[in-house]
Amino acid sequence: MELPLIRLAEVDSTQAFLRRNPHLGFCLVVADRQTEGRGRQGNRWESAAGHGLWMSAALPGLPEVAPGLVLQRAMVAAARVLDPEGRLLGLKWPNDLVAWKEGRMVKLGGILGEQGGGRLILGLGVNLTEAPVIPGRAIPPASLRDLGLAAPPPLDLAIRIASLWNDLEQDFQPLFRWPEADIPLSWEDGQGTCLGWEPDGRLKVATVDGIQRLSAGEVVRLT
Repeated sequence: MELPLIRLAEVDSTQAFLRRNPHLGFCLVVADRQTEGRGRQGNRWESAAGHGLWMSAALPGLPEVAPGLVLQRAMVAAARVLDPEGRLLGLKWPNDLVAWKEGRMVKLGGILGEQGGGRLILGLGVNLTEAPVIPGRAIPPASLRDLGLAAPPPLDLAIRIASLWNDLEQDFQPLFRWPEADIPLSWEDGQGTCLGWEPDGRLKVATVDGIQRLSAGEVVRLT
């Protein structure tokens, strides 16, 4: 399904725009700049004009696919477009776009998703040519350009990514996943050792109290 395209010079966020305009149906929205971009748990996402890809797409709902898994597949699909040769970009749980740079993990993008009214709304933000400076982050921001990857025009990228999002029942696999099994982890309410990623997108962790399965809504910061 080819989605109608809406391009905005500036908007609070593409995700919020689609949420308050359900009459638009299934469509793709791309903004040159967002004034109130948001990441997971309401964290602010820097969205300066000309430096990144800020997009949301309203698609038919996927009630038979676990919400966490939908977001992971959508992010891996985006990575295929942004890193066509599959050399650098991977997935950090639950759904961050990351890479290794000089032995350190860096974050290039994030994704949000919500289902309702028969629509799945996916919102993606990716640093293309420049990343914001955010001191104190355990995983600092980076851009495609920082990694030596090409940064085609955002509109072209958005159209290609949205095309792949039309088939999220397909099990897209990332170049790498973090954390892998046996890696020690800590989060707001606990710590343990990673046992792997569950088929529904949750993270399986061994703790002193037994096996836990973490969902994205339960964890703000995983280190």
